Amino acid sequence: MSEIIIYEDPNAPDPVQVRLEGETVWLTQEQLAALFGRERSVITKHIRNVFKEGELAREAVCANFAHTAADGKTYQVEHYNLDVIISVGYRIKSQRGVRFRQWATGVLRGHLVRGYTHNAQRLAERGLGEAQAALELLSRTLAANALVDDTGQAVLALIAGYAKTWRLLLQYDEDALALPPGCQPARGVLNLDTARAAIAQFKTDLFARGEATPLFGAERGEALAGILGNIEQTMFGEPLYKTREERAAHLLYFVIKDHPFSDGNKRIGSFLFLLCLRQEGMAMGVNETALTALALLIAESGPTNKDLLIRLTVNLLTTD
Repeated sequence: MSEIIIYEDPNAPDPVQVRLEGETVWLTQEQLAALFGRERSVITKHIRNVFKEGELAREAVCANFAHTAADGKTYQVEHYNLDVIISVGYRIKSQRGVRFRQWATGVLRGHLVRGYTHNAQRLAERGLGEAQAALELLSRTLAANALVDDTGQAVLALIAGYAKTWRLLLQYDEDALALPPGCQPARGVLNLDTARAAIAQFKTDLFARGEATPLFGAERGEALAGILGNIEQTMFGEPLYKTREERAAHLLYFVIKDHPFSDGNKRIGSFLFLLCLRQEGMAMGVNETALTALALLIAESGPTNKDLLIRLTVNLLTTD
């Protein structure tokens, strides 16, 4: 259930109504313009560039909420979450934006602590809800791909294994989400030139076997560079994805879901995932068929399943 709260900046003329939902805050373009003291056209330009440059994926940070206008009619209005607000704030470099980020972080920390750490029942409900989402995703993947035999069994094994190792991950120290035991700091990100050279060799090998088209691995703009840059981004001076497991999981997810290539996104995503694991000195705890199943799960998933798939992948990488 969403909650509307009021944000008041002592140096701004009017308060801003902030929607709190899904563990983040949401604002419309009009509210962003009021927050930063800029024309709406300026906000629109910055948001467009955030998505164009691959800094954020639109489907993960945008949502439509019902809004009753002055004429009494209800409309669906696009809202943007805190990730977009922060990105736009850094581009505008507004002191109002700094004050809002500080306020929003405090509000979210309090919300999460009250709603999760001190509410065991809600934590349990979250676990049941995530298990249900996993099963729904399983059914959709099997139906969409007519999976049978080894691959179908591998998909089922991934979900069953995740259910068996389910743990309450939502444990907070300050405002940092706890990760499964075994996660280690990342050495670095996959270099863009290294990735491109590896993909080119991968394409050559597949093409020689008749398993790739000329469009395989053809980049769509600077999308790949944007994904790699997104993985190494920072927030408030700290890496957004601190561990090698998080980075590998997000690399696999973003390449498959953001379609940075004209053809071959699932195969290239899996290939770069393995390349990242090798760079970080990690061993993949599932076989080739299971990795194919994981890639298909990600491809068939909806935006609301992102966190589920990331946690599933991280669990696979940290399970002995």
